[in-house]
Amino acid sequence: MLGVYNYTVVLTYFGMLVSFMGISFAAQGNLRSALTCLIISGVCDMFDGKIASTKVRTAKEKRFGIQIDSLSDLICFGVLPAMIVSHLTGSHSAGFYICGLYLLCTLIRLAWFNVDEEERQDQTQEARQVYLGLPVTTVALLLPLVFGISHMTGQPPRRVAPVLLLAMSAAFLIPFKLKKPALLGKLGVLLCGSASLIIVLAGVDL
Repeated sequence: MLGVYNYTVVLTYFGMLVSFMGISFAAQGNLRSALTCLIISGVCDMFDGKIASTKVRTAKEKRFGIQIDSLSDLICFGVLPAMIVSHLTGSHSAGFYICGLYLLCTLIRLAWFNVDEEERQDQTQEARQVYLGLPVTTVALLLPLVFGISHMTGQPPRRVAPVLLLAMSAAFLIPFKLKKPALLGKLGVLLCGSASLIIVLAGVDL
């Protein structure tokens, strides 16, 4: 069978399937469950690279890992957030077109990341320390957080969420340097994500 089948890709595949469930939930209007799936996919993405690094892989396996990770990210952090916000705002609003722009910027960034990462790995075996632009995975933290803050402040998320996606669309493509978070930073992100999940599950009015 074509592809790579070992433990280094299992978490990536699982995260993608969870996001597919989230897309189905969003299409049905169950945004609380869709946001939960987005958060779970974000957690999977946080650790799949670390798991992959524990195995000695061939050059072809590494290149496959780069491609499959970005293809999965397009579904998890491109299509799913766009589906959530587009359902929230409706198909006859500016928010709908912002979602389309967000998805396009996500696609461009991930394609460019693949090119850049393959070139980087041809030059060094060291782990990446710096990102150019905002990683697409940050939507798994920021979008649920916006919904939670909107719930606590009484502001309708349909007004705030499209603005977030618009800002992130620009941040995906602007080549500013962002240091990759270390273990402490990842723990902080995980705590914020857990807090967002609790707020969502506790009854964000969607």
